[in-house]
Amino acid sequence: MRIAVGCDHTAVALKQELIAFVEELGFSVRDFGVESGASCHYPEIAEPVCRAVAAGECALGLLICGTGVGMSLAANKVTGIRCAVCSESYSAEMTRRHNDANVLAVGARVVGSEVAKRIVQAFLSTPFEGGRHQTRVDMIMDMEKRSREGTL
Repeated sequence: MRIAVGCDHTAVALKQELIAFVEELGFSVRDFGVESGASCHYPEIAEPVCRAVAAGECALGLLICGTGVGMSLAANKVTGIRCAVCSESYSAEMTRRHNDANVLAVGARVVGSEVAKRIVQAFLSTPFEGGRHQTRVDMIMDMEKRSREGTL
């Protein structure tokens, strides 16, 4: 399974640690940058990561910025993306299990690398439960469709 990963300038070191960790877990990674601490705009990273996930080129995505919030806001503008920002592993597990989230956002200034690893591991190892949760995901996706059509 291939994971799309991207970060802004605040999270380069954590991104490198998480890429190594994700590969240790047995996943392949497609790195969308950035590679330096030079200031950049997080939507320019979130968009290609999410397009790769939405197109099926990558199974899931991981976005890292200072808080995770900016990346998650940008990510959720891409059709087909359900991104959650998580600061602990329980939420990461539940957003996969109940929301079928396909992108995870993490804040490099909010969590340390060991907590981030636990969050990522929970996200990547948890399957979608389906059942009654599928109905809710379908409702979210219908809202997205109606928003695109201007009928929401």
